[in-house]
Amino acid sequence: MRITFAALMLLLFLTPARAGAEGPARAGAIAEVISSQIEAFSDDDFDAAFDYASPTIRGMFGSPERFGRMVREGYPMVHRPETLRFGDLREARGRLWQRVIVSDAAGRVHLLDYQMIETDGGWRINGVVLVPAQEAGV
Repeated sequence: MRITFAALMLLLFLTPARAGAEGPARAGAIAEVISSQIEAFSDDDFDAAFDYASPTIRGMFGSPERFGRMVREGYPMVHRPETLRFGDLREARGRLWQRVIVSDAAGRVHLLDYQMIETDGGWRINGVVLVPAQEAGV
């Protein structure tokens, strides 16, 4: 599963204005980080996937192996997605959230909210929340 350059460009043009004045550039950078991490998961490259996690997440798990085990067991739809799409990038209570829509091998659709933070090393993933179907309107 790979996100194409065209899909990233489409994201830039569809990102809502509330993502801020620098919205398109920021949205593209965030999408690149999330896509790269998911691609690393798909390749079982947990070292690379761990690099996209925030310092807080890295500290919680301590190692790429423990982080990879958590993703395989807790977020199998992220470990091996069939499809990947980006929804809204929004700010809520001072935090930046990227909605991600994935489908799993069985064709089930899952909505996830990725909390993103900007670090000296660029954008990093600071947590992922599975959006319950009733909240998502699914």
